[in-house]
Amino acid sequence: MNPSWRKPVGMLAILLLITIWCALIVSFSATIGGWHPVAQLVFYLVTGIIWITPLKPLLRWMETGRWR
Repeated sequence: MNPSWRKPVGMLAILLLITIWCALIVSFSATIGGWHPVAQLVFYLVTGIIWITPLKPLLRWMETGRWR
């Protein structure tokens, strides 16, 4: 069985996704820093979970070569 090129490409895509997502969230830190601490907690919890959403199709593609 030959190794697939999709796995290294997928891993790089995941790292790129995480980097872009972190940079986007950090860019809002000055605004969010002025919020009530509970609102900050909710925001960071939600944004910490949302980035996982595009991983399922990406991981499926890495394994099977299909998006659906």
